[in-house]
This record gives sequence, structure tokens and C-alpha cells, in this order.
Amino acid sequence: MTKALITGITGMVGSHLLDYLMKNTDWEIYGMLRWRSPLDNIRQHIENINKKNRINLVYADLRDTMSVDHVIKKTVPDYVFHLAAQSYPKTSFESPLDTLDTNIQGTERLLGSLRKYAKSAKIHVCASSEVFGRVSKEKLPINEECTFHPASPYAISKVGTDLIGRYYAEAYGMCVITTRMFTHTGPRRGDVFAESSFAKQIAMIEAGLIKPIVKTGNLDSLRTWSDVRDAVRAYYMMLTINPTPGEYYNIGGNFTLSIREMLSKLIQLSKHSGITIETDPERLRPIDADLQVPDTRKFQSHTGWQPEIDFGTTMLDLLNYWRERVKSEKSFLTR
Repeated sequence: MTKALITGITGMVGSHLLDYLMKNTDWEIYGMLRWRSPLDNIRQHIENINKKNRINLVYADLRDTMSVDHVIKKTVPDYVFHLAAQSYPKTSFESPLDTLDTNIQGTERLLGSLRKYAKSAKIHVCASSEVFGRVSKEKLPINEECTFHPASPYAISKVGTDLIGRYYAEAYGMCVITTRMFTHTGPRRGDVFAESSFAKQIAMIEAGLIKPIVKTGNLDSLRTWSDVRDAVRAYYMMLTINPTPGEYYNIGGNFTLSIREMLSKLIQLSKHSGITIETDPERLRPIDADLQVPDTRKFQSHTGWQPEIDFGTTMLDLLNYWRERVKSEKSFLTR
């Protein structure tokens, strides 16, 4: 049976990729996670995991070479989706060394292990659109050859991730393909990201848990938005439709608007009238990548992929996700 390894399976993207692979393939799936990783995002699959029905959890830490080697020797995957990372840009300003170790050296440890034990695997290395950082308007939309100008320790770490992936393809003939995914969101998005933080606050306002004020950071950043469920479909297509070793792709949606306009959309979807906004200095980054608009023609030409889920649906699904979580946690707290 074909075997796939997803690093970071309990994250937003990893869990949606698990959903997609379970529905659209007959692969045996191994999900790599740390012992303390919460299982909430893969809860619907727990029964299958317990029965070892196509899904297996394997424990490792990207900062621990021996544990990564153990996982690769045990699984010998045919496909690898490397999604695990310290993925929060704001956190990276406070923990830069942890971010660099996890993302750069962690990718090196994983690819080094795959070179030893599963060299023929088809490997997706997930970098980020943040590698482009501060881009002038003249360079929009951003294509794959745009100069890197990272604007956070996280973005710097993803430059390293990007380059390591391409290095392994060129130096060792491995089928490593790198993506720079632009802003993607949806249900299960962590509340450290702007749109999910706003949706969570609105859900809490609707539940009467906080005052009708949404606290924000920089609202002027311009983003092109896509749905996480479209993103994981893109990743699957990339590794299964004529995968080209060493290639690198920008992937993103086709709907562009500012953080401010995105927040306005969420407020329009709210059941509560009279919501106001307030800038919270703690939510501002020292420097921001404020123009994130991709040119995705290279990837679309290669795979035929197109985004299918519209922005309004993504925002409503995100808000409903937080409504359910707030309802559940409020019920638990008031027992």
C-alpha cells in the first residue's frame, strides 16, 4: 500500500490534508506529531487511529535527530508532506532561536533522514509567502523569482527551509518540491492569526463573554486569500501530477483585500450589532510583510489547480468554527 507521512498532522493544514487524503485516496497515512500536541483537529479520525485503520500516529520532534530518524526508518514513506513548523510570525520575534532551529535545522534533519532511509520519496517542503517579505508595489503580483526580503525571524527561517529543500533536490537527486503558500485560512485556524483572532473575538462577543470590541493589529496589510481546503488539494496535486524535482511554486487564491476589509466582512456576518474595533499595540509586529499578492500562473499551468471555495464561505466557516468552540467551552466553564 502507498504510504504518506504528514509532519504536523494536528495543525490546521495537516488535519485538513488528512481529511482530504482519507476521502480521496486509499493510502496508509502516518501523522508525525510531538507527544504534547493537542488532538482536537483530528478528533473525527481518532476511532480510525485507535483501530489502526489506515491512520497511524508517530511521535517525533524536529529538534531531535534520533526521533526523526526513528520515524522515517519505521514508515519509509512514498509521499511526504512537511508541514510541521513554528508557524507564528509574531511569536518568532519573541523566540527567534527556537523558530530558526525548528524550521531550518528541523527541515535539514527530516530531509537528511529521508536521504538515508527513503530517498525515492516524493517530498513537499512547505516554505511560505513570508519569504518575500516587504515587496514594492511595482513587483506585484509576486512571482517565483521575486527577491527574498523577509520581515520576521519566522520569514527568515522559511527562507532557510525553502533553500534546504531545493538543495536536497539539486545535490542528491531527491524529488523535493517547495511551495510558498500565500494567506490561507478556514476552520481550525489558530487564534494567533489575525482573521481567526477576529472571528474568535466576534464569537465571544455574540456569547456575551467580552465587550463588543474587536482588538486588532495592523489593518492595512494587503492579502490574497484562499481556503485551507483548496490549499491541501493543491499540495496533493503537486506531488501526484508529474512532480518535478527541485521545482518551487507560489500558490494562493484569487481574492485580494486588506485585513481591514476582511474584518469588515466578519463583522457583517456577526449576529451582534454595534461591534467596534480598537488597535492593540501588543498585536503589532516590529515590521510587517504588507503586500502579499501572488502570481500563481506557474503552478496552475503545471497542475491545472484552481481555487474553488469563495472568500465569503471561508469566512463564514471560520466564524462558525469559533462559534462552536466558544459554545462548547462556555458550556464546560458554566457546569
